[in-house]
Amino acid sequence: MFRKLILLVSICSVILSQDGYREIPDVVTKVATSAANWLKLETGTRAIAMSGAHTASGQGISSVAYNPASITFLPENKNQEVYFSKSNYLVDISHNVLGYARKLSRADYLGLQLFYLDSGEMDITTAEYPDGGQGTFSVQQLCFRLSYGRIITNRLRIGGTFKMIREDIHTSYMQSYAFDIGSNFDTGILTNSNGDNGVILGMSVSNFGPEVSFEGAGLDQVVDTDVSVDGQLRKITESFSLPLMFRLGIYKKVVELGRHSLLVSTDMINSMDYTTYMAAGIEYSFGEFAYLRAGTHLLHDTARFSCGAGLKYRGFVIDYALSNFSVLQNTHQFALGYEF
Repeated sequence: MFRKLILLVSICSVILSQDGYREIPDVVTKVATSAANWLKLETGTRAIAMSGAHTASGQGISSVAYNPASITFLPENKNQEVYFSKSNYLVDISHNVLGYARKLSRADYLGLQLFYLDSGEMDITTAEYPDGGQGTFSVQQLCFRLSYGRIITNRLRIGGTFKMIREDIHTSYMQSYAFDIGSNFDTGILTNSNGDNGVILGMSVSNFGPEVSFEGAGLDQVVDTDVSVDGQLRKITESFSLPLMFRLGIYKKVVELGRHSLLVSTDMINSMDYTTYMAAGIEYSFGEFAYLRAGTHLLHDTARFSCGAGLKYRGFVIDYALSNFSVLQNTHQFALGYEF
């Protein structure tokens, strides 16, 4: 028995000494290494229905979170746009988006967008009261975006976003700022007989900003007066980077038959605190009036497929999306917009 134990220990030592077992997967080494992960949430009902494959195919103020250059895609005969969406997210969390964009000139566009997430009420628990009974608290997360886009040529569009972010957890908070930049380029490849609707390439970098940390009264701790004169110390939290993200997207309208059209869009998303994953989506439209959408995530740990539909009539837009998160519950998103 003793010899078997020694042999087993020896085999385990050899196995664990191999290089393959010393390497820790990226998904382990990267997770939880950044703050404000809610900045990575997919927003915009059309985008969500296509699983977030929106870097190249995004249009209007609802898409600036994926690519700021998307703001330059207001309809030619429209000068302004307003947008509102509401998402019933996981475990009673909800997030909302309110946006406005306008055309400043034939080439210049400006937009404002407010993202707000609310966790809902939760019981305050402590070591003395693990079952609550001490009141409730909630988590609020806010992102205000100011976006500018410009049409450089008939094939190249660029955009940038300055955003203020804030997160409140009971009596502690974090606030900072960040920048996004993006571009949209018509490659001229696989165009139709009129030279239009070629392969579109979109790129963006999001959440470029300083490291952040929490502060506020929630970090105060009561101590003996022989430790601190006023009987109170404030904890200092460690600073973390924002979740820097790089997106590369490709979009192509593959079918154009009278009033029927079908577009395909794919994205590759690389985040500093997660492994690289992909998203793919399609959108069928009938006469720019009715829309059906579907998409899926690839190499993602929880997000799976999504689908949705939309209607557009005389400038009014109504969208719906459903997302599946595997072992977690489905989520529902609704949006209203008006272009004028």
